[in-house]
Amino acid sequence: MFIQDFNFFNFWDSLELGLYMVVVGYYFLIFAYFLIMRFRLSKKSYWFFFSMLFIALSLSRVFFIIYYFYAPETLNFGLTMISYRLAVFFTWIGISCLMGMLGILLFPPDVKEGGKFNIEFNLQFVFRVILIISPIIVGILALVFPDALLVDITYLNEFGIDSPVYPMVVFNYPVGRLIVNFIFQPLFNILVPIMFFYLAKKTFGVIRKSYALNGIGFLIYYFGRILYSLLKVADAPHTQAILPPLVILLSLLIIVIANSFEALK
Repeated sequence: MFIQDFNFFNFWDSLELGLYMVVVGYYFLIFAYFLIMRFRLSKKSYWFFFSMLFIALSLSRVFFIIYYFYAPETLNFGLTMISYRLAVFFTWIGISCLMGMLGILLFPPDVKEGGKFNIEFNLQFVFRVILIISPIIVGILALVFPDALLVDITYLNEFGIDSPVYPMVVFNYPVGRLIVNFIFQPLFNILVPIMFFYLAKKTFGVIRKSYALNGIGFLIYYFGRILYSLLKVADAPHTQAILPPLVILLSLLIIVIANSFEALK
């Protein structure tokens, strides 16, 4: 059988892989829901960005699955690095979609006055473009950074993968990953739940509940993403295999509920 050819794949890996496959499936379902049931009917760019967010996250998770489960079996340094680069790139495409949503919430499109857009609208449009483009630039950096800035020598040693480059590290962590994952990513990600909570405070009724649940959902999602690393540091491999994907699934459920109110069409 195919699984018998694996050298590092164990029961807990299979359980973790199965849970993340479910996560990917939910990403695709949520993408289809927001694209067909929200964007197609409303033609609002907000719902387009929301749907594109989940297709980007699904692609990111697919490449992370390759990186964590399949690339080690090949002992191929090139496949390991390209799968990680693409996973991070699509993560940042997803963040770009989030910034598109944030830009619409912060700077709602103005109406024409006398057939022309006013200066305020032009500035708002520029800010929205900056918010969308900035994460894409970070994602491109993840594609073009030298291997020495991204290679995780601990990961390679765990599976016996030979590295042709000498890694550049800070506190035994790759410099490039440190910049992308612990500086840029929290900076962008924290803006989204903050904005939803702010809007929840300023509104009322069903809309307030929707904004509040969105804020909670995205906070739980980010917690699920960082929980994997926290449990790895805590040396809890069994919990690490089960808890993070379950937390992510919970966050997706909350986000879907938050955006399922008919009044938001």
